[in-house]
Amino acid sequence: MGHVSLPHILIVVAVIVLIFGAPKLPMLARSLGQSLKIFKSEVKDLRDDEPKSTEPGELNSGTGDEPRPTTGGATRSADEKQDPQTHGK
Repeated sequence: MGHVSLPHILIVVAVIVLIFGAPKLPMLARSLGQSLKIFKSEVKDLRDDEPKSTEPGELNSGTGDEPRPTTGGATRSADEKQDPQTHGK
């Protein structure tokens, strides 16, 4: 069932020629090649951006993704911390 043979490939090529026409095939092949080239370069860029080492504590260092410690609901805004008189208001 998973075997692709020569007759299957010929049928697919014949259907593509019937749908798009022979004069448009070089243009389709060129645009497909350009799309694959762009896709490959983007995948390469993504792989280059990945961190090279995953040492403990190094994965999130300096990224700003560290979870904030919770204080159990006893948080105050920055204005309340700076001006103690507004705390009661």
